[in-house]
Amino acid sequence: MNGIEIRVRPRARSDAIVCVPGRPPAVSVTEPAEGGKANDAVIRLIARAAGVRRCEVSILKGASGRTKTVAVAGMDAARLAARLAAGT
Repeated sequence: MNGIEIRVRPRARSDAIVCVPGRPPAVSVTEPAEGGKANDAVIRLIARAAGVRRCEVSILKGASGRTKTVAVAGMDAARLAARLAAGT
């Protein structure tokens, strides 16, 4: 399973994914980065944007940082990036 790098902003005003060409997608979530709440919100948001169940989304690297690598089971990185960009 290969993933894509994202940049997370916890405690944002709203949940959103912003894709800018040449940069990792910026994922904003309203949850704080305490007790895994922001990670759970990121997984929910990525799953919704990718059109998959939450259990299919994984944080491969960076669970405790703002820069994370996420993957969706059965979906390559290019397809995931395209789905995230289409949802913005």
